[in-house]
Amino acid sequence: MKERIFLSSPHMSDEGYEMHYINKAFDSNFIAPVGENIVKFENELADKVGSNAAVALSSGTAAIHLALKAAGVGEGDIVFCPTLTFSASANPIIYQNATPVFIDSDYKTWNMDPVVLEEAFIKYPSVKAVIVVHLYGLSADMDRILNICRKYDVTVIEDAAESLGTFYKGRPTGTIGDFGVFSFNGNKIITTSGGGMLISDDVNRIEKARFWATQSKDEAIHYEHSELGFNYRMSNVVAGIGRGQLKVLKDRIKKKRYIYEFYKRELGELKRIEFMPNNDWDEPNYWLSSVLLPENIKPLEVIEALQKENIESRPLWKPMHMQPFFKEYNYLGTKVSEDLFKRGICLPSDTKMSDYSLQRVCEVLKGFW
Repeated sequence: MKERIFLSSPHMSDEGYEMHYINKAFDSNFIAPVGENIVKFENELADKVGSNAAVALSSGTAAIHLALKAAGVGEGDIVFCPTLTFSASANPIIYQNATPVFIDSDYKTWNMDPVVLEEAFIKYPSVKAVIVVHLYGLSADMDRILNICRKYDVTVIEDAAESLGTFYKGRPTGTIGDFGVFSFNGNKIITTSGGGMLISDDVNRIEKARFWATQSKDEAIHYEHSELGFNYRMSNVVAGIGRGQLKVLKDRIKKKRYIYEFYKRELGELKRIEFMPNNDWDEPNYWLSSVLLPENIKPLEVIEALQKENIESRPLWKPMHMQPFFKEYNYLGTKVSEDLFKRGICLPSDTKMSDYSLQRVCEVLKGFW
């Protein structure tokens, strides 16, 4: 059996930064959702991206949920969400008993199409919030999207789960809208094994989110709860992993970019292959290097051929409006997202990959040409 090549697996630092902070948590006996690592991880990430406040949570999904709650989204409210995304972007809308309306992508960014978004506002003027996703580390066209959203005075939540370290016109993604969400799931560019972060320049709203995430415990000597709460706080041990991972974020982005450039150099001459879009205003983290195949080559065929060589890959996200659970909700667009799903494949982008591993992937793909 040939050595396994993963799509994107956890990559701990060679220097052992993570264990240093984990040991500090154990030495202090603060292993629950309280302690120095949590506070410093929040502060260090906020400083890294230039945000006023952050709260460390159990997942990126929890962060989106609390952002929606902080935006006042409730029963019957409409929330616009990209259709081409992972379900974690859309599920919290349902948690709040709100109604998602799915917005198509454009080929320029693979993200939310501003033209379709504007059409959606005309059709649904009473919208409470807009979730913008930066897919695969590619920035959405934030200026155009924000100009539309400001005109209708709605809250903008950036789902930057896949784009920590990506810049839009020099600004870190996640800091451009009203709220930013990051994920530290095992496959992300840095990981805490699981976990997320909610950021905002509005300190008061982050403090309110922190309150909700800690079971909404009022200040009292006994347990007093005047609001519905959630058990969403990150543990001090997990936060220690995050502090260590932050120290190697630049190295991980550098390797992700190297992987993307390797694929582009080796596969770029293949007829009718299309790489992820690259815009002048976008500085991606290249979380997952992804391509569009010619119509005569099916992604599943390539995925199966790679799997035979013990290489992990996967299709692009299946659009939400095509998912059984969400098919009853409205979708606006021209089926760009469906075409991307039909032709797209995420290539192995593991930061531990060697040139030999990258070449193995390329040889399989070249075989289809």
